[in-house]
Amino acid sequence: MGQHQLSDHTTLRLGGPAPLWLSHTHDADWPNIARTAAAHAERPFTLGGGSNTLAPDQGTTRPVIHMATRGIRTRHLAGDQVVVTVAAGHPLTDLVAHTVAEGLSGIEYLGGIPGTAGAAPVQNAGAYGQEIGDRLTAVIAHDWTTGRTTRVPAAECRLDYRTSVFKQEPGRWTILSLTLHLTRSAVAAPVTYQHLATALRAPLGSRPPLAEAAAAVLHDRAERGLLLPGTGHDARQAGSCFLNPIVTDDKAAALRCQGAPVYRTPAHSWRASAGWLLEACGYRPGAEVTRGVRCSTQRTLTLTAQAEATAHDFRTALEAMAANVRTVAGVDLHPEPVLV
Repeated sequence: MGQHQLSDHTTLRLGGPAPLWLSHTHDADWPNIARTAAAHAERPFTLGGGSNTLAPDQGTTRPVIHMATRGIRTRHLAGDQVVVTVAAGHPLTDLVAHTVAEGLSGIEYLGGIPGTAGAAPVQNAGAYGQEIGDRLTAVIAHDWTTGRTTRVPAAECRLDYRTSVFKQEPGRWTILSLTLHLTRSAVAAPVTYQHLATALRAPLGSRPPLAEAAAAVLHDRAERGLLLPGTGHDARQAGSCFLNPIVTDDKAAALRCQGAPVYRTPAHSWRASAGWLLEACGYRPGAEVTRGVRCSTQRTLTLTAQAEATAHDFRTALEAMAANVRTVAGVDLHPEPVLV
């Protein structure tokens, strides 16, 4: 407990004080943390790596649970099947590196995604054709509605494109750990994205060596501005700032005629490229959007906070960009960063 500034715990480095700060580092501490948080009038906000979080300038009166648990446990099943359980506070990139080093396939294309393992099911984190939901067996989560810690099977997590029951019911759940079903394999999943095929100098559909595939992901993400840099103009960011929007059949056809990338989802709806839509509105890498808020120097879809920026400025920039796309293209964009 004690006074913490949210700006010290978010990758945008924005946000005011959090007077009730509960740091969760050991499993045994959870009952005490849950009791303390439950006694407060407002539901807690769970904060992991802070890489997808927009915290308000005035701070928050809600309890903040800082998820800082670590640890990976592996259990071997029959044949080549392996169950991996990971603490929610464990960095996702470290989890991916560990599974690749152990020769386990299933999440090798998720390297370089910032944040914690516990945040991955909330967003159903995905890249290069893999999603965490593809390999999720269950999560252990605390339900603030019932006051109980419970096992939530993957089938009940309502996982979809960048969403889940945890995102759809904000404030209800705190994920404590997750269990994944991985496969012992010397080779990675088939390459389905051209960017990755190019990085690997391999054809689409090929199955490169596991470690080589994981390294190519990190290389490609770095080349395209998809890694969180430690320093420089682009250091203060929250990754992609808008989800790729669902569009109607007619809108998809119209956008395709303009040269826009549009793709079918597994649910047979159409999604357009948020980055392409922003560029169609005149936004470019490095461009200033509002005071102190710029597109990253490498990609339009990532917004960065400069020295003078406030959280209010950042939110204003998101609203202005979405409004422009609505006016020009008739498409609604939805911000990715979670508002505290």
